[in-house]
Amino acid sequence: MEIPILYEDKDLLVVNKPAGLMVHPDGKSKGPFLTDWIAKNYPKIKGVGEPSRTVKGDEIDRPGIVHRLDRETSGALLIAKTQKAHEFLKKQFQDHTIKKTYKLFVHGSINEDEDVINRPIGRSRSDFRRWSAQRGIRGETREAITDYKVLERSISGTKMGERFSYVEAMPRTGRTHQIRVHFKAINYPLVGDTLYAPNHPEALGFKRLALHSEKIAFTDLKGKKMEITAPLPEDFQNALKLFGHEDMAKKG
Repeated sequence: MEIPILYEDKDLLVVNKPAGLMVHPDGKSKGPFLTDWIAKNYPKIKGVGEPSRTVKGDEIDRPGIVHRLDRETSGALLIAKTQKAHEFLKKQFQDHTIKKTYKLFVHGSINEDEDVINRPIGRSRSDFRRWSAQRGIRGETREAITDYKVLERSISGTKMGERFSYVEAMPRTGRTHQIRVHFKAINYPLVGDTLYAPNHPEALGFKRLALHSEKIAFTDLKGKKMEITAPLPEDFQNALKLFGHEDMAKKG
């Protein structure tokens, strides 16, 4: 598999994860996985980081993995090459000093130009695969905050007249499915989200979740502030053309 490298030094690298690729095994899904690519191309990373366990208790090796992206989410992903780098970056995630910026398309025309979604997230009562920021949360909830601004609204989307919004989201916290859950909670689910918006038809040409990790900003081990950008994938560029914005498709 070909994984574009956006940045690399002796301590870490940032890759542009393709949509459709899982970051690491979960004990039930078939590969390949990004960790397969890491093991092949960076064998010295083996043992870096912390393993996880499946629900059956089996250990899963996650060499260099500091954070995840959902399988269908594309874009910038940070990988530690050494244990020192892993611990250094992990602390930044824990302290919420690493800043991530996502681009996404949602169903509907969002009224506010920019806003903050501040809704705790917990397990859904209706589906064990889902998380929720609405009524019916099961068990413990955790704080979740997402800043967003609307970059563009479609005048008309489909022949049925559906409208869409092109959005930039900056999560302050890092909960599982946070962006998907938050926009579902305010009634603007993501395009292509078969888990949280199963009744919505495919739209804007997407055959996957319309979510892209565009930027990640962090401090390297030398104390230098870094910001790495993953270019918009082709399906995002094509969706912007459907909005009638060739320039936005080129610039992202």
